[in-house]
Amino acid sequence: MGKMSPVVHFEMGYKDKKRMIKFYEGVFGWKTQQFGEEMGNYVVAQTTDTDKNGMVQKKGNINGGFYEKTKNPSSHPPSVVIAVDDIKAAIKEVKKAGGKINGLPTHEGKHTLEPQMIPGVGLWMSINDTEGNRVSLLQPK
Repeated sequence: MGKMSPVVHFEMGYKDKKRMIKFYEGVFGWKTQQFGEEMGNYVVAQTTDTDKNGMVQKKGNINGGFYEKTKNPSSHPPSVVIAVDDIKAAIKEVKKAGGKINGLPTHEGKHTLEPQMIPGVGLWMSINDTEGNRVSLLQPK
């Protein structure tokens, strides 16, 4: 077996952004950062102390984010983000092992099976494992 790829981020959907933020900030003391339309109204959740670059300080702790739930049922359950060294190689391994690559709609209304660049973060792709769980792959920049 090669190098292990760690879980580095979690993601969950929201129906009501303000309500979700109030809940997680109030109950757990998390800090949130909201992005606009250009980033799909994504909300980053800081669950642990980070440095000035947003890097987690305590080993084993992770941060996460929230996205707007859509009519697509795959947007409803939570998922985890797994860091990989080479996203294209990981995608090949996923396919070879019986997983599925989830295409993404582009701004032009087309569908792409190519990894997407998240500015300042790295290359990202959504997959389904052999059990139908949605998982994301991230090749950090």
